[in-house]
Amino acid sequence: MIQFTHSSAILLPPPPPSFHHNDLLNPNHQLLHRASRPWTASAAKFHGSCFTAAGCMEELLVHCADAIEANDDTLAQQLLWVLNNLAPHDGDCNQRLTAAFLRALIVRASKIGSFDLLTPTFASSTSLHLHRFSAVDLASFIDLTPWHRFGYTAANAAIVDAVEGFQIVHIVDLSTTHCMQIPTLIDMLANRPEGPPFIRLTVATTTSTISPPPMLDLSYQELGAKLVNFARSRNVVMEFTTIPSSPTDAFVSLIEQLRVQRLVSEGEALIVNCQMMLHYIPDETAGVITRSMFLKSVRSLEPNLVIVVDEDADFTADDVLVRLRSAFNYLWIAYDAIDAFLPRESERRRWYEAGIGWRIENVIAHEGLQRVERVESKGRWAQRMRGAGFRAVEFGEEAVGEVKTLVDEHARGWGVRKGDQEELVLTWKGHHVVFASAWVPS
Repeated sequence: MIQFTHSSAILLPPPPPSFHHNDLLNPNHQLLHRASRPWTASAAKFHGSCFTAAGCMEELLVHCADAIEANDDTLAQQLLWVLNNLAPHDGDCNQRLTAAFLRALIVRASKIGSFDLLTPTFASSTSLHLHRFSAVDLASFIDLTPWHRFGYTAANAAIVDAVEGFQIVHIVDLSTTHCMQIPTLIDMLANRPEGPPFIRLTVATTTSTISPPPMLDLSYQELGAKLVNFARSRNVVMEFTTIPSSPTDAFVSLIEQLRVQRLVSEGEALIVNCQMMLHYIPDETAGVITRSMFLKSVRSLEPNLVIVVDEDADFTADDVLVRLRSAFNYLWIAYDAIDAFLPRESERRRWYEAGIGWRIENVIAHEGLQRVERVESKGRWAQRMRGAGFRAVEFGEEAVGEVKTLVDEHARGWGVRKGDQEELVLTWKGHHVVFASAWVPS
């Protein structure tokens, strides 16, 4: 039986003789046949540099997931043992990434009733501990990388341009980072030549039982009060409103209230700011089409501008093996980037990687509506936006300049490029990370 300590280290029994480790990385090896192979005595080979390379780790994880899906207890247990010895949770970035996927696979295995590998205490001993941030600490935490600030900076510049001349600006903020973008936007609007507008800020407070990190240690009423006070300190009048609504039903209640408000609001610029939130709306792979429904509902409101910022990856496949490969070949960026500026013993690094671990578990271990991490590529979002009746608008030179300045303040490796559909793309060592796009009704 697999045993777990309180530190979540996995203690697996010695692997029974069943297969040769070289077969796992042989492209001609057919796992579906699951032929018995002699276990070699040279276990040290597992710790060679080849077996700690990202590609080898990925293949071992895929074979392990395949064995779990096939209810092959013996092969899965052997692979879990190998992966556990190759991927300590405090190793290099590839090892820590693999350890997070290993944990997610064990969670998935625990959900398969006939899979008799886990102890009854597994769930409690491997639960992730997500940090709850104060507003100040969260703002500082988000500043660690440009992962979120990139989208904030591009969006704020586009919003200021879009609301020029309007005396009332209504911002609908749909973000996973709890309005951390808004103080900078308030500052920018406070300093515009024609004077600051009256700002209405509307936020959806999720009614879902699944809340992705980061998490706040204060209520939205308290957060709203802080934002209103901050705006007042900048001589800006702001109204803060929360509407209980959830991405699981495409923010239906939010859309309905906005529709009613639009009937009585004149001379108001409406901005819908979507920062890393739209991929939590279920898509066709969840058996519903609420993403397209949501975008068409937003289009019916005749907004002045819609911002879409999200990660340029694809976690929507029904096949868990496909999702595993996609997530592994995207989320390595988060682990690699954090190595550039935070030491291994850093508390903030533990908070950061716990959040990534939550995402990995959701992508790999869950199905149906419980699987909320359904990231789509920028190309797919562009198709959806055009299908809903929007057209892309280019970010201005000032916006591009501000984004480049922000990225240059961070570790070498981050970059910015223009996409082929007017969007901006944040890169890490040349790999796409996050895209920012701006849309208006066509």
